[in-house]
Amino acid sequence: MRSRPLPPSKEQIDLLAPFERLELERIELVSTPMQAQLAAASLRASSAWGFDTESKPTFAAGQESDGPHVVQLATLEQAWVFQLHDPDCRAEVAALLAWPGAVKAGFGLGDDRKRIQAKLGIEPVRVHELGHDFRRQGYRQQIGVKSAVALLFERRFAKSKKAATSNWSRLDLSESQLLYAANDAWAALRCYHALLPQPR
Repeated sequence: MRSRPLPPSKEQIDLLAPFERLELERIELVSTPMQAQLAAASLRASSAWGFDTESKPTFAAGQESDGPHVVQLATLEQAWVFQLHDPDCRAEVAALLAWPGAVKAGFGLGDDRKRIQAKLGIEPVRVHELGHDFRRQGYRQQIGVKSAVALLFERRFAKSKKAATSNWSRLDLSESQLLYAANDAWAALRCYHALLPQPR
């Protein structure tokens, strides 16, 4: 009986060279309707986007999150971090996620989709859960972006715990928050392209 493949351990990943990342000059914070319209025009030129969301963490038992507070979408060249405070900006993000012209690829998107339905009132279409690709390859454990980058590129994808658990509902997102959010989406898109069948 063929044994199932195992994802790399944390110790194995720590030994790898770092994965390249999008720097701040290729990341745009989107908080106004005009910025959202310009971002949407750029995104619609691509047929696949990296996709993720961030929500302000909840710490009290039974406390419901009112997230997502941020939706990030990336092409191979650039990433946009959309804030959802403005209703017109929210409407633009909802239209993008409901647009059938692009695949939205990411990891662990089940919870993101539920929150988006609750907050934006739409069902995102053409969502591609990258974890399913690894399950089809025989991996039993859920594969996230760090393991996927290690498997596909033999590189270590750095994630800041401090940024992950930071306040994503704040109006003035920090540089570390922008880098964290944008690169989560961008790395997902890189993995999506690496997983596509290669032409013979």
